[in-house]
Amino acid sequence: MTDPETLSVTIVDGYVDEPAHFGVPPYISTYPRYTAGALVDAGVPRERITYHTIDGLRDEPDRWRDVDEADLMIYIGGMTVPGKYVGGTPAEPDEVRKLAWTANGTSLMGGPVKFGVGDENAGATETERQDLDFDFVAKGDVEAAVYDLVTGGLEGFNNRMRDIDEVSRWAQEGAFIVEHHPNHPDHLIAELETSRGCAYRCSFCTEPLYGNPSFRPPPTVVGEVDALSDFGVKHFRLGRQADILAYGGDGEAPNPDALRQLYSGIREVAPDLETLHLDNMNPITIVEWPEQSREGIRIIAEHNTPGDTAAFGLESADPVVQEANNLNVTAEECFEAVKIVNEEAGWRPGEEPGDGPSFGPDAPNRLPKLLPGINLLHGLKAEREETYERNREFLQRVYDEGYMLRRINIRQVMAFDGTEMSETGAQIANEHKQLFKRYKKRVREEIDNPMLERVAPRGTVLPDVHLEYHQDGKTFGRQLGTYPLLVGIPGERELGRMIDVAVVDHGYRSVTGVPYPLDLNAASMDELTAIPGIGDRTAGDIVVNRPYEAVTEADLGSEVDLEGFATTRALEGAD
Repeated sequence: MTDPETLSVTIVDGYVDEPAHFGVPPYISTYPRYTAGALVDAGVPRERITYHTIDGLRDEPDRWRDVDEADLMIYIGGMTVPGKYVGGTPAEPDEVRKLAWTANGTSLMGGPVKFGVGDENAGATETERQDLDFDFVAKGDVEAAVYDLVTGGLEGFNNRMRDIDEVSRWAQEGAFIVEHHPNHPDHLIAELETSRGCAYRCSFCTEPLYGNPSFRPPPTVVGEVDALSDFGVKHFRLGRQADILAYGGDGEAPNPDALRQLYSGIREVAPDLETLHLDNMNPITIVEWPEQSREGIRIIAEHNTPGDTAAFGLESADPVVQEANNLNVTAEECFEAVKIVNEEAGWRPGEEPGDGPSFGPDAPNRLPKLLPGINLLHGLKAEREETYERNREFLQRVYDEGYMLRRINIRQVMAFDGTEMSETGAQIANEHKQLFKRYKKRVREEIDNPMLERVAPRGTVLPDVHLEYHQDGKTFGRQLGTYPLLVGIPGERELGRMIDVAVVDHGYRSVTGVPYPLDLNAASMDELTAIPGIGDRTAGDIVVNRPYEAVTEADLGSEVDLEGFATTRALEGAD
């Protein structure tokens, strides 16, 4: 019998991305935190638990020693939706096998990887279940497997799901692991679970494989936020649920009282939080229970931080595809849900709550509090050429009728064992790849770009943009939050810093910005010419005539709104 107090344990985070769960940096998912808490609950001392991300192992090969020498090595990973990532690169199957081969102790693999492994994290792919040469694969909850494995002397476990009492303990006891994440403390956002499972059974989705919805009571989530705050976390996302509006209810109908307890409780224990966002919201809930939903949306918008996004799983506006795949919302119903979220939460800081949708020249220069995002999925059963046009028409209608979408997510399906899509696989998606590419390009050009100009017009201020990488003479960064805008800033700036940015131009899914407020006495030519209405000659005049004591001294004519972007600071050493 192995004594838990003597065990050395290494947790390797290969990152996760599920329909209702995200864990690619700057996010940290629930899995490594719950796993660490289960280890502590089983008797393993905190100081004998080591946590590494897969990127950490890549960057510092010496860390592989912890994989080699651990009595128990736990790998957590799995991508069940396609995606492209900036903050981290998910583990590849060969890397996961290398972990198993390197580990001299007992090796355990868990997380959504149990649903299947593909050659790459991309749409139009099929997956298969693999053990990747690990000693054990957790077919239930990895945290429950870890607890049972350790308390059972590393001899085995039953594939079971953990219960509410266990996850409530483990969520708080494992909060310490965030200190080991390379993004800690300033650039780390903790994914929070309010529930899992789903009342609906869409053909492609892995979330129903967790069963019907089960909810964590508000005090348990609030207690987890309190514990994470004690370890320096200031950014949170309520992302681990199929439908935030259904929280605390029967799995379908809204429960505004539970939402109020949850959100007000979080704000009470973490008054200095800097991000409070969410992810999934089911549009069918909004149209089936509009008044309760409106109240719930108002509660969220009262307590969240700006730029929040409620992902709507429309998936297809084609009724033929909807019926064939058990999709639960029609295009007309989804449009009504878009309208309601815009009305109740599409206002901007500085306005009265409920004054949405807010855009135009008189709107405050901050992002709206909460907007819907639309998920569209292609390659589903019964998809036809008409499907693409129906989807585009739906998006065009949202724009034409004066509403806002924070983002439009267009993907091709991944087929997993246990879902209805496993029978169809990637066949339809592969047959329609060229059609998909043409349609996606058209949506980006005709809808994404003008929609982004509406949501984040020129002059919109984005506080605390984290500078992440350089490309083509620009510095790119994002705020922390749900689907943050990618911002390109002229010039190569020091990475890892956070600066405030004002939007000056728009791409399809990204914006160009300049530091806010831009100092006329220090701004570069590239920064000045990025401001609308300022060309090379005008920028040169600004530079030649420096320094300025006030922005108004730079007389550029009425067409250039320089005061919306700029300030003047005394030059160092000036009289």
